[in-house]
Amino acid sequence: MKRTSPLVLILLALAGGGVGYLVDHLLTAGGRATFSPSGFLPVLLLLLAASVITLAWPVRRSVRGRSRTRIDPFRAMRVATLARASSLLGAIMAGFGSGLLAFLLSRPVAPQVGSIVAMAALVVSSLALVVAALVAEQFCTLPKDPDDRQPDDPAGADGS
Repeated sequence: MKRTSPLVLILLALAGGGVGYLVDHLLTAGGRATFSPSGFLPVLLLLLAASVITLAWPVRRSVRGRSRTRIDPFRAMRVATLARASSLLGAIMAGFGSGLLAFLLSRPVAPQVGSIVAMAALVVSSLALVVAALVAEQFCTLPKDPDDRQPDDPAGADGS
């Protein structure tokens, strides 16, 4: 499994930002109030970040040889997949929150402080999720087995 590319995270954040800005623009154009995320959403994102790190820690200990039990490679793959999905979700949510915040701050009317705090908390917790997920993905990197040879590996060609 390849690691999550920073370019993918940036593109998802930009797309999320565009969607967030567009959602608020369409709501305002329709005469409705702007969208404000729930105050519980940043808490959920931080709980997800802590869960991803907690699940990846035993894999890291096993890879470094500090654990007596050997971790199943499939478990490490599941945790790495969860970490990758969490980093993608964090990038999208950080972009979405940034788009909402950009729209709110671009208006001529001063926004309420509670709305700014809620959106800033969303962005900060989303960025924390991205960082935690990338660290967990690093924790789940297993060393290559000596038996794994690439087809163009010269050591495998002569049978040694």
